[in-house]
Amino acid sequence: MHGDKNKGYLHRVRLEKTNQRRELRSPSAVGATSSNSLDGKTCSRQRRRKKKDPPPKKNNSLALSLTALAPLAAALPALAEGPGGDNHLLTGQLVSLLHPATMFFLFGATGYTGWLGLRWRRTREIPDLVKALKAQLPRAPADAETPRAASPLDGQISELEAERKALIASGARDKHFNWGSLLLALGVLIAIEGPANTYLRTGKLFPGPHLYAGAGIVVLWAAAAALVPQMQKGNDTARSLHIALNCVNLALFAWQVPTGLEIVAKVFEFTTLP
Repeated sequence: MHGDKNKGYLHRVRLEKTNQRRELRSPSAVGATSSNSLDGKTCSRQRRRKKKDPPPKKNNSLALSLTALAPLAAALPALAEGPGGDNHLLTGQLVSLLHPATMFFLFGATGYTGWLGLRWRRTREIPDLVKALKAQLPRAPADAETPRAASPLDGQISELEAERKALIASGARDKHFNWGSLLLALGVLIAIEGPANTYLRTGKLFPGPHLYAGAGIVVLWAAAAALVPQMQKGNDTARSLHIALNCVNLALFAWQVPTGLEIVAKVFEFTTLP
């Protein structure tokens, strides 16, 4: 009896395997398998194409450059034509007042940028102050269960740590960098625009304290900006020199304001709107 059952079981297993082979050899099964393989190959090719040909990234540097050069490009024909030409818009009162108005803004921006720089410097100095204060704290007793005696220095440490958190949250570092970049870019552009406008209006330049002070301010801007790479490497000498140059710049800026106001009075006297 057991032998007959085993033979019947083996016979059924053979029949199932034979049917499976026939199904695999059928045209429908072969077509389905080939279509699945083709779909897989197509998907893999598409994935490879995406990896090889990534979407182009948007580059705004060209647009920003063209925007910055637009005022200069607009003034080039008038500068080439020289004074006495049909340059009523560029030699009018509105464009002539662009230089002093922007420079007054940059004068205030210089002070604000310096204040931001000092706040960032304070942010960097606080950890060293906290470390020095912690070194002065009384030592904890040998018994780990006994707490250390309270010290007035604990309050100072807490205040310094809270101050540093507030300074970091204010973003003084990034704001200082952004305003410094604005000073350099806009300041140089307007510093060139002023003499160019004077030349178009009068046919000549007027060497004097205002012109020399303006040239010195531009040089100080460039020198202070050139120290930034060394400052980012932690060079304290470069940082101190950066502060000194900008302090001289601010003082020179304030000194040349009276001579600039004299020129503004002449603009109102000898020019008309627009």
